[in-house]
Amino acid sequence: MRRSTGGLHLLEVSVMAASKMSVPLAVVVVLSVLFTGATHAGPEMDPYKILGVTRSASQAEIKKVYKRLAKEWHPDKNKNPGAEDMFIKITKSYEILSSEDKRANYDRYGQTDDTQPYGGARYGHRHDSFYFDESFYNFPFNSKNQRDFADNKYTLQFNQYVNDVVPDSYKRPYLIKITSDWCFSCIHIEPVWKEVVQEMETLGVGIGVVDVGHERRLANHLGAHRTPSILGVLNGKVTFFHYAVAKEHLRQFVEDLLPQRLVEWVTDKNDLQFLSSWHELNKPHVLLFDQVPVVPLLYKLTAFAYKDYLQFGYVDQGLSETANLQKQFNINTYAPTMLVFKENIDKPADIIQAKGMKKQIIDEFMSNNRFLLVPRLVNQKLFDELCPVKQFHRRRKFCVLLITGDEETFSFGNHAFLSFASTNAKDVVRFAYVYQRLQQPLCDIFTQNKDSAESSAQVVMLERRNVAGKALFKPVTAWNGSEDDKQRLLEELERLQKDPSILVHDAMLPELNNEFASMFVIRWIYASYDYLSEVIDDILHNNWREMMPLLSLIFSALFILFGTVVIQAFSDSSEDKQTKPKAKDGSNAENGSPGTSSRPPKKSFVEVTELTDITYISNLVKLRPGHMNIVLVLTDASKNILLSKFAKEVYSFTGSPTLHFSFLNIDKHGEWMNTLLEYAQDAMQIDEDDGGNHKMDYTGYVLALNGHKKYLCLFKPVYTGEDPGGKSSEDEGAGSGGRSRSSSRDDHPPRRSKRSRSLSTLQTHHKLDRLALWMERLMEGTLHRYYTPTWPGLDKITPSK
Repeated sequence: MRRSTGGLHLLEVSVMAASKMSVPLAVVVVLSVLFTGATHAGPEMDPYKILGVTRSASQAEIKKVYKRLAKEWHPDKNKNPGAEDMFIKITKSYEILSSEDKRANYDRYGQTDDTQPYGGARYGHRHDSFYFDESFYNFPFNSKNQRDFADNKYTLQFNQYVNDVVPDSYKRPYLIKITSDWCFSCIHIEPVWKEVVQEMETLGVGIGVVDVGHERRLANHLGAHRTPSILGVLNGKVTFFHYAVAKEHLRQFVEDLLPQRLVEWVTDKNDLQFLSSWHELNKPHVLLFDQVPVVPLLYKLTAFAYKDYLQFGYVDQGLSETANLQKQFNINTYAPTMLVFKENIDKPADIIQAKGMKKQIIDEFMSNNRFLLVPRLVNQKLFDELCPVKQFHRRRKFCVLLITGDEETFSFGNHAFLSFASTNAKDVVRFAYVYQRLQQPLCDIFTQNKDSAESSAQVVMLERRNVAGKALFKPVTAWNGSEDDKQRLLEELERLQKDPSILVHDAMLPELNNEFASMFVIRWIYASYDYLSEVIDDILHNNWREMMPLLSLIFSALFILFGTVVIQAFSDSSEDKQTKPKAKDGSNAENGSPGTSSRPPKKSFVEVTELTDITYISNLVKLRPGHMNIVLVLTDASKNILLSKFAKEVYSFTGSPTLHFSFLNIDKHGEWMNTLLEYAQDAMQIDEDDGGNHKMDYTGYVLALNGHKKYLCLFKPVYTGEDPGGKSSEDEGAGSGGRSRSSSRDDHPPRRSKRSRSLSTLQTHHKLDRLALWMERLMEGTLHRYYTPTWPGLDKITPSK
């Protein structure tokens, strides 16, 4: 505002002077003042002068100078009070000169802000009274270059979050802040955030900052829809912070992210139980002695990071129930003490004691004690870490593996192997054992004498050569823990270190079974409990926006379930209404009357076409998928009688749009019928079973032909016993399934030889008595299907001469 005020005073002076001078002179003075004001309104920052380069400098020169000045004036290295302002000017100058458009705009108009219109500097005096000095208000969020530099090193991008943060969240929790350039509320939480970040980062908590203006995709992925927001990430799961932004609340939030059963409280009553579980869990046990009544957050974070390798316990030195433990291990009450126990629970394998334990010291202590002296191979991950693949000649690792059992008879040998390993531990040799009963595929490869493998233990030396499973090994000796066995193993180890070529056998090792897979159910129960706790917590805090995906899933499942029940109820009621009519139609069909179909007939007649060489392609070969052609086989003599009976039997099925009705004259196309049944081997077998060398009579047969899928269903004539010849009725299965169960055919073969086309009118009429029931079964899809590789050629359907 000072600049505009100064311009106004100059204008007043010039007007007063003009009253004493002539008009032309006054005009000249006013114009000069306006020109001076316009010149004064030009930009004060010259990027060329700030960087110290000429206007003809190349991009390479500008970049080189910028890097040198940025290092020199960076606020983290330069403690000068004006270093931050100078660094901002250097960055802004480089931003202008590194862009061809911005540089040309500055050279042409002297403009440094690309948000103003081109040429705006010429008319700067018009807006001079509205000059806005951002430095007067010191807004830290107003520009990308003026953003807090402490946040820049924690800035997250989408790919970085997915590839780095999420996998790392299975080892440590992450605390992430959601912010933006124009977030006024972010200013209020900034001091608390910096203080919490400084504390949490030293404890091992991951820190991240997401700028919504630049990483909208990541913010949406995290479910953050407002700024500022603070959230935690653990095991790839996002949890939002709902309380007031205070240091104590954020610290408790990080602590609540961790699982509740990471550290077990140990006293004089359960110390033996805790330490003795090393054999069951196959892990070393860590005890922290401290006078704090709660487990320190640093210790909880360490327990989470090494939960797959170590079991953690905490001893409160202020409790009287822990006095015996402190006395037993001679614990100093003035400093926290950390003990590691392996196979020997009476004496710690390692110890660390310090007043201010740092994370780096604890991590090194834990890394050096991740495994037992002789761990059991319980899964492939442990095998890969104990016996890594050879990478370099100087870094090769050899494994000495004891193949044993968990029975009492092997206990002496197992203890002897542990004693040998503890006295001969070396950097290049790792000792381990495996239960043959639980890792049978691996042991079968190493065991040469499989018959005696289960009765005695055996020691094998091996070296893994690649990740695919190739390994070199040598069986050393049958192991029972004697002094001779120990001496022989010691000699072989000395030979191995001098000459690795003694590993003469090679094999592809299978992947180990996960012996702790049964614990998955328990872990799942714990994870479900933690998830339900978070859901309840979200509901209590009315965080509906973040709860929307879960609520949508629940309501969708309820809607689908409710809709299914309603549809099922309506379908059941409609089926009940149709039950009675169908029952009546079924009883009528048994008496020879036509059955009913799901659709009523559209016409009062049945349209039946003759299957000839003209209609063969359209009615069979190129029949649409899902459609069937019902073909009646007849002769010239039985044509009228059978067609009339056929129309009555199939009339109730003419409402189906997928059924077509035809007839085949066997007198004209007998060769086609024989060829078809030859192709359908099952159907031909039935005809051969009918016996005799006589010519088959196909009169009254009905074929259901599916042209697309190339199969047929066969109906054979069935007698009801009403004909005067006294023929007994044949079972429906003969027509429907293609298998005749009539005993009259076998008992009276002479009568079958007399059947021909010269059947009486009554006999021919009764050939289609059970056709309606057969059609019902056809519609149900319960008939036997005879598949044919292809339909007979068109030449087979031509009339025979």
